[in-house]
Order: sequence, then C-alpha cells, then structure tokens
Amino acid sequence: MVTDKITRTGHERDEGMTIRYLGHLPPEDPLDGYLRFDIAPQLGVRWTPGGFRVFQFAFCQDVYLYEEAGGAFRVVGKFFPPGRRLPPGLVRPPTETEFQNLIHLHRLGLNSGDFRIARPLGYNQWLHDLLMVEHFDGQPLEEVIDQAIRQNRRSRLFRKLSALAEFLAVLHNRTAGDWTVDFSHPYEYAGRLIESLIEKRGMARSEADELYRLRESWRGRSCMWEDSRVLVHGDATPSNFKFGSGREVMVFDLERMAWADRVFDLGRLAGELKHFFLRDTGDPWAAEPFIGHFLWEYCGHFPDRQAAFRSVTRRIPFYLGITLLRIARNPWVDWGYRRRLLDEAKKNLGAIQ
Repeated sequence: MVTDKITRTGHERDEGMTIRYLGHLPPEDPLDGYLRFDIAPQLGVRWTPGGFRVFQFAFCQDVYLYEEAGGAFRVVGKFFPPGRRLPPGLVRPPTETEFQNLIHLHRLGLNSGDFRIARPLGYNQWLHDLLMVEHFDGQPLEEVIDQAIRQNRRSRLFRKLSALAEFLAVLHNRTAGDWTVDFSHPYEYAGRLIESLIEKRGMARSEADELYRLRESWRGRSCMWEDSRVLVHGDATPSNFKFGSGREVMVFDLERMAWADRVFDLGRLAGELKHFFLRDTGDPWAAEPFIGHFLWEYCGHFPDRQAAFRSVTRRIPFYLGITLLRIARNPWVDWGYRRRLLDEAKKNLGAIQ
C-alpha cells in the first residue's frame, strides 16, 4: 500500500470521478518494485526512471490510481487491508475473486470488438491482497446520464444504453447454463435489505412487514424460477461502466460476478436509471423512456425479441424494486428522498403482471 511518506498535494478529475493526488510512491516501498518489474513489462514498458505518481479515488479509500511519471501508463490498484473481515459468504478476498473473474471473461473472448473488459495485470497476496488492473480512459455512464438530464443530451444516452445492452446480452447469452435460476438467493437478499433499512435507517417494522408481504408475492411465480442461470456482472451500476467512441463499452469492478437471473443485471441498471432521474428531476416517470429503450435493445439480441421482452419485463419490477431499497439504505440519502425511494420500491414490488 502507499506509505505515510507520500506528500498530499490536492485533487484532480479522472473522467468524471474525483481523485486525490497523494504524491510519488517512495522507491523503498515494495509496491514500487512490483510496479516496475511485474506490471510495467506487461504493458510494454521496460524503463521507469521517474517512478510513479499516486492518486486515491474518492469513492473508496482502498482503490488507487498509479501513473508512471513519464505518462507511459496508468493502472488501478485495489487492496483488501489486513484485519478487514470477509463479506458474508466469501472464503477469499474480493480482490482475488475479481482477479479470477476477469481472467475467466477474457478466456471467454469477451474482451473483443467494441467490448473492453479490464485486463487483470496481477494479484499479490503479500501486498495486502492487491489486485492490479488496467486503467480505462472513458466517460462513466453516470456522467452520460447526468448530461442527458442537465444538458438535454438524451440521444447520446439512448445510444450508450444500446451499446451496454448489447454487452450484457452477449455476456448473458454466452454463459447461459443448463440449470435454472434459484430465486431463493435474490429473495433472501431482499430480506437483508429490508432488515438493513430497519437497523440502520430506522424504517418502521410495519413498513418492513408490508415489504415482506410484497416480496412473498413473487416467490410463488413460476417465471422467477424458470429462466436459465447466466453469469451476471453483479453490480451493474453507472459507476462500473465507461464508454469510448461509437459503441465502445468498458467494463470493470467484477468482484460480485455470479450465476443468477439475467434480470438481476437489467433490474439493477433500470433501478439506477430511475434513481438518477428521480433524484435530479423529481419525476418518477422521467427515466421510463430510457429504461424501456434499454430493455428493448437488450431483447433485440434474442431470436424472438417480443417473447424475450415479455419474459424480461415480467421479472423487472422485482429486481428494480430491490435496487431502490438498496439505494435507500445509503447513509448519504436524506429522509425525504429515502421516503420517495421506498414508495417507488413498493410500487414496483407490487406491480405483478
């Protein structure tokens, strides 16, 4: 990890995300040697006399950007600090899991054409379970959404959602298995979200009971169990995708990749779109044209587009609803907006077709 000898000198912007410049990595830091002798050669760089500049991403204290001082390359390093407990259900650090997930997607050939999967450059257990991946220069989806809302660049958001829909369709269809979805996992996940809202955000037990009743109404629906299980991104939020020119899609943060219902990814993205537009416009319907477009474009990659759309939209309300619950439990959400998110979540969970 970076040491206390790094000089802290200010802030910069990295394609829409705030990063804090920390200074130069000290030559005696073991990470300096790892970057010089293990990472740089993979990127075609044999000589790094100026060392490395270090930045910290604002969204996570354990994620850093390392830049070769001469500008030859930039890489992203993720740490799993010593003493941190593994998330429930995990047997290895999420950085190691993501490293293996990235290798798997590259072996499947998904890093081709317009699709760019972050290249895994190394995993080092002795440097606080460090994962090192390539850095992407692109525009984050969250910035594309913001420009659609504030600058009326709606057509660009439509185009980028079409490209993202294609990537997710290829990922899901190429990995579809012979076994069906186990709805018990998202069902239990919804329960954990509800309990978290009670314990951390003070939601009333009576409202939780209402959410539990809505959740229960989905368990007996055959459509929630029948589709083939696929590999999902697992955290399909606007901060985890960037775009280049044309239909170029850049994909990263794959530590939560898992076998699940394809609509888990679609519902997560749809819920995030609803959240962005609701938060910034106050209109719960403002995101609907974009959500509908995204789902229609996704289904265009199936032999029967209409049948795929009917299947997906029957399941979307559940996954969209739990995404809104997930957002509502964040500490930065104020009481008034949390109330709106919970109301929208209940509307969607109650929208059984």
